[in-house]
Amino acid sequence: MAIQDIYPTALRLLGRPVLVVGGGPVAERRAKGLLDAGAKVTVVAPVATDTLRGLATAGLLTWEQREYRTSDLDGVWFAQTATGTAAVDTQVAADAEAQRIWCVNASDHEASAAWTPAVAVVDDVKIAINAGGDPRRAMALRNAVATALETGDLPLRRHRKPGNDGSLGSVALVGGGPGDSGLITVRGRRLLGQADVVVADRLGPRELLKELAPDVRVIEVGKTPGHHPVPQLEINRILVEEALKGNRVVRLKGGDPYVLGRGGEEAEFCRQHGVEVEVVSGVTSAISVPAAAGIPVTHRGLAKGFSVVTGHEELSEVPARPDHTVVLLMGVAQLRDSAAELAGSGLPLDTPVGIVENGYLPDQRVTIGTLGTIADQAEAVGVANPAVIVIGDVVRVSPFAPQHFKTADYSTITPNRPRVRSN
Repeated sequence: MAIQDIYPTALRLLGRPVLVVGGGPVAERRAKGLLDAGAKVTVVAPVATDTLRGLATAGLLTWEQREYRTSDLDGVWFAQTATGTAAVDTQVAADAEAQRIWCVNASDHEASAAWTPAVAVVDDVKIAINAGGDPRRAMALRNAVATALETGDLPLRRHRKPGNDGSLGSVALVGGGPGDSGLITVRGRRLLGQADVVVADRLGPRELLKELAPDVRVIEVGKTPGHHPVPQLEINRILVEEALKGNRVVRLKGGDPYVLGRGGEEAEFCRQHGVEVEVVSGVTSAISVPAAAGIPVTHRGLAKGFSVVTGHEELSEVPARPDHTVVLLMGVAQLRDSAAELAGSGLPLDTPVGIVENGYLPDQRVTIGTLGTIADQAEAVGVANPAVIVIGDVVRVSPFAPQHFKTADYSTITPNRPRVRSN
């Protein structure tokens, strides 16, 4: 294996004068990077790109519209030559060497005293990769590492926190989807990888908790229907208290934080106490869990709209039509009462109903019946939470639906059929 005579380091150029010789696309990229680092940039070139001229006009850099002179290096901390003319680049590099100024020679990387790595910034982490003088290889590696950081596949969490300057932490309300770890968003996965404290629900992607570093604290606040061991006010207090200690807090929730998930209350409480809060939407179980059983909540010819309610809520205002899908969350215990209420509102007893337990998980189970039979069926097979109940003609589409539920042409089903009230 070849040993490169390279000592990786990072230059802090804030407020320091640097020189860029050349006015083409490469010089433009280097000048912009140096400006991002806070350097005082001077560009020397007879001709410059539109972008460089614009930066000079805006007063962000100085453009000397002429040929290079050795005196241009006087007082400079760092130089970049990218004229496209080897003789000029070599001269600049030689002059810089004579004055003991680090210089990147774009024309000859082998002779260059310094190399410019492929760079990417993720959060407050800057990735810089050199690849043996092969810039395309360096860019490919940089992109791969950046993607792994952004998706949470590599740890982005801070281990050295900012000094005791009173800085606050933050709270992220992350929707984890219906439980399968592959259904959390990229943003949510990344924030989870940065967390110091995770306040976890029972129905979130629990497998991801096993990937956290040993020193990440997990606070369990999971609820079950009718049993809330940690009251919502206490959860709110925990989020704010941990953030005020300077921690990055992730509230890992099942589904979406704002779909019957109390996320709005948590966000409001954080803001009232001066804590920065971010909300990351998740794949709501109201849509995704039915999809796991092949049930769309809308379908051409079957349903143009849907309502999402909990089994604890009144159903009297929900359209009582098979062509309007009703999705019940946390509704197993009240299933018999909910079915009776919908039937009493005019929903036909032969309306298809599907129950999906443990959506996307290995023990997923689907039970399909009708509004008139589903309560007895659920009781007979022991349906239990977590489960999503779907009521409406869309259940016919499921591959688990019995054959007599099927119809050859869904478009022949009359939308907005008249209500049929039972006597």
